[in-house]
Amino acid sequence: MTAKKRGSDDGGRERGGFKASRHGEGKRASAAGNKSEQKRLAEAKERGEVVHTTHEKSRFLKGQRIDPRRIDGKETVAELIEGTFLAYNAARLREAAQLFTMKMLQPDVTIGLTLTGALTPAGLGMAALIPLIEAGFVDWIISTGANLYHDTHFGLGLAMHRGNPSASDTVLREEGVVRIYDIFFDYDVLLSTDAFFRQIIRAPEFQRTMSSAEFHNLCGKYVREREKALGIGTKSLLSAAYTAGVPIYTSSPGDSSIGMNVAALALEGGKCLIDPNRDVNETASIVLGAKRGGGKSGVMILGGGSPKNFMLQTEPQIQEVLGIDERGHDYFLQVTDARPDTGGLSGATPAEAVSWGKIDPDRLPDAVVCYLDSTVALPLLTSYALARTPRRPLKRLFDQREKNMQVLLDEFARANEAPTEPVDTDSKLPMHR
Repeated sequence: MTAKKRGSDDGGRERGGFKASRHGEGKRASAAGNKSEQKRLAEAKERGEVVHTTHEKSRFLKGQRIDPRRIDGKETVAELIEGTFLAYNAARLREAAQLFTMKMLQPDVTIGLTLTGALTPAGLGMAALIPLIEAGFVDWIISTGANLYHDTHFGLGLAMHRGNPSASDTVLREEGVVRIYDIFFDYDVLLSTDAFFRQIIRAPEFQRTMSSAEFHNLCGKYVREREKALGIGTKSLLSAAYTAGVPIYTSSPGDSSIGMNVAALALEGGKCLIDPNRDVNETASIVLGAKRGGGKSGVMILGGGSPKNFMLQTEPQIQEVLGIDERGHDYFLQVTDARPDTGGLSGATPAEAVSWGKIDPDRLPDAVVCYLDSTVALPLLTSYALARTPRRPLKRLFDQREKNMQVLLDEFARANEAPTEPVDTDSKLPMHR
C-alpha cells in the first residue's frame, strides 16, 4: 500500500483553515485559517467554480435563520414578536414571552410577580396587570407600596392625565398639579386617597397585627365596593387581586403613602400593625407549598429594588435560614434597565442568583433577562400571553395561606429536630475579633 504524498488533498483533512473537500466544495473558513487561501477560494466561489455554502452544519448555527416577515400593518402583536424580534433585546423579549407562555404558564407552575417603578399611575394596572390576574397568569405579587397607592386613585374614580415632562414644576406646584414624569394629576387626588385609606383603616377589622397580604386584601375589598358604587368596573389592581384571591405583599410597608397613613392613625391609638415577619414566612411558604405540591415556582420580576430581593430571598429563607432542602426557583423572567456591575442587579442576574440558592442551577436555561423599560415590555408580554395561552384556573393563594404555612412549619420542625449543641461563647468570640 502506497502512502499518500504529504500535503495532498484527500478530500477530508483540515487545510489552510478550511475543512477541505474535493474541488473545494464545502470548505469551511475560519478566522484562524490561512487568509490568502481563504481569499482565493472565496473568489473561486464567486466565479462559480465552487458552490457557496452556508455552513449550517455547525452546532452554533442551529438557531432560526434571520429571514423576517415583512411588516405590513396587518400582523398581530404575537406575530410581530415571533416574526421580527430576532436579535438584541427584541430577541430577549421574544424569549421572555415564549418562556412565559410555553413553560411558566403550565398548570403546575406558581407564578410570583414583582412590581417596581411607577407602573400603575401609567395605567398598566388596568391595561396589563388586571388582565393577567383575571386570566390566572399571576398567582401572587410583591409590590412597592407606591404602586398600590397610585393604583387606588383609579378605583376611587380619580383622574390621572398625560402631560409634558418639560413643564415647569414651580408652575405646576402653583397650579396644584403633581407630576410623575409625564403623568399629571390634581393635588386633591392625593388628599382624597389619603382620606379614603384613613377612613377604612379605622374600621374594627384593621385593628390588629397582620401580614401585608391580609392588609391589602382588606383594602381591596373596600376599593371593590367603591368601584361598584361608582359603577366604573374593575379599575384597581387591589380590587382585582381581592376578587381573584391573589395575595399582594409589600417589602417596605412604611415606604409609601399607605404606610404613612397607617403610621398617622397609630398616633390616634390605632392598632393596625403590618408584621414583616409574617410576610417573610408567608412568601417562603408559598414557594415551598408549590414545590411540595408537585409543582414548580416561577418568578417574573419587573424592575428591581426591594420587591425583587424579597421575591428571590424566599429560597434562601427556605434553605439557608430554615434549613429545609430545596433547589431554587424553576423559572426566572426579569425585565430591567439596571446593570449588575453598578450594584443595581446585585445578586439578581440568573447566574449570580444560582450561587445564593435562589435559582435551581439545573433550570438556568429557563431564565431570561430582558434589558428594557417595563412600560414597553409589560404590554407586549401581556398581549402575547393572552393570545397564545388559554386561561388558567385561579389558584386563590390568599385562601391557601394557612395550608402553605403548615407545610413550612412541618418541614421546619423536621429539619431542625436534632438538638443544637451548646456553643462556648467565650472561646468563640476572640476568634472573631
